[in-house]
Amino acid sequence: MLALCPATGINHFPSNRHDAHINAGTASPESLFGRRETSSDMKAALALLLLLAAVHAEHRGKAYVRDKVCREFQMLGKEDFRTLTIIAKSRKFSNATFEEIDHLVREIVSLAETCCADGADPSCYDAGSSALSAKSCSESSPFPAHPGTAGCCAHEGLERKLCLAALRHPPQQLPRYVQPSNEELCQAFKKDPKDFADRFLHEYASSYGQAPLPVLLGSTRAFLSMVSTCCISPKPTACFLKENLERKTLSLLTLTSNRVCSRFTAHGKDKVIFSYLTSLAQKIPGASFEDLLPLAEDAAEVFSQCCDSVAEDCMQKKLSEHTAKACGVLSAHDERFADCCKGKNLVQNHFCISALPPAPALELPEVPKPTDKQLCSEEGARHAKRYLFELARRHTSVPDAFLSELYDASQKVREECCSAKDTSACLSSKRQQMGKELPPILEKANQFCRQYTELNFLDFKKRLRESLTATMPEASPELLGRLVEQSADFASTCCPPNSPPLYCASKVKSWTSLLPPHAGGQPLLPGLPLGFFSPCTAQNLLGLTHDVF
Repeated sequence: MLALCPATGINHFPSNRHDAHINAGTASPESLFGRRETSSDMKAALALLLLLAAVHAEHRGKAYVRDKVCREFQMLGKEDFRTLTIIAKSRKFSNATFEEIDHLVREIVSLAETCCADGADPSCYDAGSSALSAKSCSESSPFPAHPGTAGCCAHEGLERKLCLAALRHPPQQLPRYVQPSNEELCQAFKKDPKDFADRFLHEYASSYGQAPLPVLLGSTRAFLSMVSTCCISPKPTACFLKENLERKTLSLLTLTSNRVCSRFTAHGKDKVIFSYLTSLAQKIPGASFEDLLPLAEDAAEVFSQCCDSVAEDCMQKKLSEHTAKACGVLSAHDERFADCCKGKNLVQNHFCISALPPAPALELPEVPKPTDKQLCSEEGARHAKRYLFELARRHTSVPDAFLSELYDASQKVREECCSAKDTSACLSSKRQQMGKELPPILEKANQFCRQYTELNFLDFKKRLRESLTATMPEASPELLGRLVEQSADFASTCCPPNSPPLYCASKVKSWTSLLPPHAGGQPLLPGLPLGFFSPCTAQNLLGLTHDVF
């Protein structure tokens, strides 16, 4: 299946510093590595981007679609149009193979080249897009597979095209791109520069497709420029070192923005505020709710403005402004935070802050519970956030996936009880169960991830096996080994800061299926191994997550 409208994007690719050395016959130097744009070129491309965004959301007739596609094709030129289509389709179909994306891109470019030529028949584009739609629905379709294709193909004409155009894969939660060694990069580049660039664009855009498009384009431009420069340098090692240092900020911005925008897309603005709030609380447990909530709200506003923005410097500019605010407020609270804020590069400072492990919890009085009146007032959501914030700063190693489950449960409880006939009785019932079961579960979750943070990985897995063996003395070595590996995988992915939200949420929700019925009890909902819990506590957790208050 495919979106019949091609990629929209900014012409933002490498300068041709050493183009003359590219193998003749593979691609022209300028088309492969692009050209530098003037300011007016960039503004024109951005304006066109905004116009073309409507193509994906609203149909205004066959001529409208054709004209917008052809305007982009003619403004960018064939090679840049093709390059941006690779990126756009790799982002959209993040689980597709390179061969599937290549087939799709070649068809889209061929359609645009044929139907946008002077003198082309006005019906050319519509006929060509109909042929592509039919090809998408054939059993031997070479295009990216999608479970929704069959449903779209049950329609005809325009309805089928719009349905196919709306299909997309979920983003990769764990980026798969791994940069090869310098020698491997140069070997692939020299063998076929065009194929190397195409494959890199596909792999990188698939892995970091949640980063804003201008950030992603800038990062790929810098990388391809580095390779084209250093692979023909007489001192490639020194060249790669220099170039990697120069593009460090852009690389970190790509990684950071992909993470935060993935979280924003998965959670939405309100839950991102909560996640950012509790993350800061666990790094700086001595900071107050009043200090941290405005920073969490400011961060969420940055993501809401920049994750889908085509403004060239939106994410870097606004993320830097946010980091300056955070450093101004919090440097005095924590020495580690202050160390991160010493650098002059605010993007690198933000990355440093986001990577900080949790701080040791402070000895604080018992968490004050919100009253019925507070929970069901207009400020109920804020009171719930404050309560969970207080839990997070007292249990600084509890993973975000677990806290997110508590956040969702708190919303459900408020919705259920605040609209009940007897609100007090409803909330009282929830509080009784929460007061009995939640503290030991929080402590065990905290212990699990704290041990992962403090121990080396081999010692951590040894501790897991010892705990599981004590809890499940009759379990086979094979079962124990499987549970150790699954628990260690959860810990290594979901205990650290910046854990992938959807991946870890799925682990939380699916963990109960990992033990066979004879193993005794259900494992802990957020991926903690059964060995850290009594059978009673483990069995009650599923019900408890719906009864936070």
